[in-house]
Amino acid sequence: MSFKKLLLANLLVTLPLTAQAGLSQQQLNSFASDAEVHFEVVDNFVFGSSSHNGRVILDNKSKVAIPAGVSDWAIYMHVTRVIDEEQQTAKAHGLNIEHVQGDLHRIVPTKDFKGLAAGETLAINYKGAAWIVSMTDFMPRTFIVSGKAKPAIFANTDTEDSFSYVKPMVRPEQYLRYNEPKDLFPKTDAALRYKANLAAQDFSLSREEVTRKIIPTPRSVDHNRGETTFSDQWQIRYAGSLKNEVTYLQAQLADYGLSKLDVQAEHVPSAKKQVLSLKVNANLNHEGKPGYNLTVDKNTIEIIATDNANAFYAIQSLLSLMPTDKKAQINLPRLEVEDSARYEWRGMHYDIGRNFHGKDNILKLIEQMAHYKLNKLHLHMTEDEGWRLQIPGLPELTDVGAKRCFDLTEQSCLLTQLGAGPHGDAVGNGYLTREDFIEILKFATVRHIEVIPEVDLPGHARAAIKSMEARYNNLMKAGKKEEAKAYLLTHPKDTSKYLTVQNYNDNSMDVCLDSSYNFIDKVLYEMQVMYRDAGIDLKKVHLGGDEVGAGSWAGSPACQALFIEPGNGISGVQDLKAYFMSRASKLLANRGLAMGGWEDGLMYSRTATFDRDSLAPDQVWANPWDNIWEWGVADRAYRLANEGYDVVLSSGSHLYLDHPYEAHPESRGYYWATRFTDTKRVFGYMPDNLYANADYTRQGVPIDNLEDLVGRAMPKLEKPENILGMQGNVWSETIRTAEQMQEMVFPRIIAIAERAWHKADWEGDKVNAKNRNKQWAEFANVLAAKEFSRMSNKGIHYYLPIPGGVINDGKLSANVALPSFSIEYSLDGQSWQSYQSPVTVKGNVWLRSKAVDGRVSRATEVVDK
Repeated sequence: MSFKKLLLANLLVTLPLTAQAGLSQQQLNSFASDAEVHFEVVDNFVFGSSSHNGRVILDNKSKVAIPAGVSDWAIYMHVTRVIDEEQQTAKAHGLNIEHVQGDLHRIVPTKDFKGLAAGETLAINYKGAAWIVSMTDFMPRTFIVSGKAKPAIFANTDTEDSFSYVKPMVRPEQYLRYNEPKDLFPKTDAALRYKANLAAQDFSLSREEVTRKIIPTPRSVDHNRGETTFSDQWQIRYAGSLKNEVTYLQAQLADYGLSKLDVQAEHVPSAKKQVLSLKVNANLNHEGKPGYNLTVDKNTIEIIATDNANAFYAIQSLLSLMPTDKKAQINLPRLEVEDSARYEWRGMHYDIGRNFHGKDNILKLIEQMAHYKLNKLHLHMTEDEGWRLQIPGLPELTDVGAKRCFDLTEQSCLLTQLGAGPHGDAVGNGYLTREDFIEILKFATVRHIEVIPEVDLPGHARAAIKSMEARYNNLMKAGKKEEAKAYLLTHPKDTSKYLTVQNYNDNSMDVCLDSSYNFIDKVLYEMQVMYRDAGIDLKKVHLGGDEVGAGSWAGSPACQALFIEPGNGISGVQDLKAYFMSRASKLLANRGLAMGGWEDGLMYSRTATFDRDSLAPDQVWANPWDNIWEWGVADRAYRLANEGYDVVLSSGSHLYLDHPYEAHPESRGYYWATRFTDTKRVFGYMPDNLYANADYTRQGVPIDNLEDLVGRAMPKLEKPENILGMQGNVWSETIRTAEQMQEMVFPRIIAIAERAWHKADWEGDKVNAKNRNKQWAEFANVLAAKEFSRMSNKGIHYYLPIPGGVINDGKLSANVALPSFSIEYSLDGQSWQSYQSPVTVKGNVWLRSKAVDGRVSRATEVVDK
């Protein structure tokens, strides 16, 4: 660039602009690069328990002056709590804060805006819905737009480090939810962690004991003296029907350098004494359940299973006895295992609709699920914020619906949400191609995991709705009117007004349009073909049905016509959800598919389920999730089971893995069901007695009498045979990267596998707390000493527990929730040294834990009182 051009450019950047001029691309980029946007919780207490006072701070560190008066610039930001457009001090500055959709808000200037000079800071207070006690409620990638210039992201927000754009929450009114009533969950600190961790310190396992442990815990294990050395001198003989399982075993053993094993079907005689044999015996007695026996002796390792799946589970038990160091000699403890699963359904729900983390992350999850004998992957592939599966014939679903960018018309992409930013290439965008999905299906099938797709309808359907609107507009321009209407999901003249829990007013599919059901059947057909191309059958589809906004369909001309149609049994809006589920269920039944739904998608009201006979498939299962005890709907699991529905327990209080690990503003996640869910809490879940899990209200009040809290009798479970099992659930609103997802899931998913596979002796109406604490401590020992090393070997970014610590009389004592994790301490928060035992210190210190792969936890300060 010439000197003259450079001088002119600098003048353009520094000169104030008129309202009519707008911001040039260069000015926009310069302003976003140097100016900063920060968010702050000012006070959660000021409005009682209903709202919070927040603040947006614009710090103009750039050389660009933002002009006074009306202009075409706007700042777009992601805040999960809707900002009250009428109750905001922004108006005093001549600005409006407007809610767009979902978490997307914008700041726009009015005629009274006085401008923002270079070097000036503007603090805008606002009133927001509910309360904010987590930094991750404020999303990254705030951006500014002006005219036809490309949007520019404020550089300090273009990061996953919340501290770059969120002010620390250090005062009680910032990190507590309310004070009327009192928030009884204090902010977790080092002293609280230390006290909570003490129970696990009373129990420790030797290296030999850790080596002998299998997770999930088998039904019966007898240990014998001695060890057996397994090497490539051994032979493997197997029943012919187990060829696929043995092929998998060979691949795992190859990681240990055992690639020269003589592996033959059982009709080939063994030439050596040392033999690993795998057999099938359908009559194996496991109290009427399928299962397996595993025996490790001096010269023989024998697996006998009732079927292929249980032979695979026996292989996983055998692999779990092997050293985590792949170069070490394989010395196996001699033992006899008799084992069978507690539940038929041992699952994991994974939301890839809100944020997409890639095919490889799904494969990693499946591999770990297989190791812990989980067998159902509920893949939540469609949401308001994204459609994540390529559907032949409907390219708009992924061309538009899998990408978020700045296009207010939403003809090329969806509105940006959840911190995705304006450019369309940010983390969280993307989809599975048809080939990707087939690869996933094949990978899961080898590991005896059934992939169950979810297409969430009729609510949570915004990505599909906007994609089909784009399709409609394109085909109408091409003069193809009938083709355009074929898969339209909303009526162009619908005047319905509603706002969902996730703050959308346009995400309900019109259940009265025939084209909506054409769309469903098209998607079902294409998914069925993908499964067939993967060599398996699609057996189950989850249809969601949850959280439909109240007021949906009231203004739909198609629904109004349906109401006056004689003899159809549809008289008003209240009949429409049941109508949708019944009609959609027939599409599934015609294709031989079982149907799943979230609890509220299968209920007329808080207590009344849809008539089971109104739904066509032979199997309909429900996922009960809403067990905030004081809300009075935590009995839906039993109501649904008693009415003939199969039930997969999905309790938000214990099984939602998108909740924080601890009550701390720096801990990622939403906290609607409970303030926190650590691994110990998941481990303590009792699926056989749902009400026994009622420990605290959301406020933190201990629950001594659940029926007194609810104000009525709680129904008993009359048909326990309808409880299929349980699953963990991770929703991805605050989870944009694969590493964040893995941290939220691991190690809590292992505790879910433990409870789904094994019923502990401490479970019951009255918990044996002493036995539970002992078994938790043993479980924690094995996690830290063995399972984390396995996950590190597989590149899993698991959560690192933050240490606890106290200083008494100048001596620091520290511990960690999962024993065997190393602890480091620092006197200045910068240089670190190993903590082994209580050490003399002066003043405050900092602690962190360290994993075998070198990663370290968040640091915590220990205050010298």
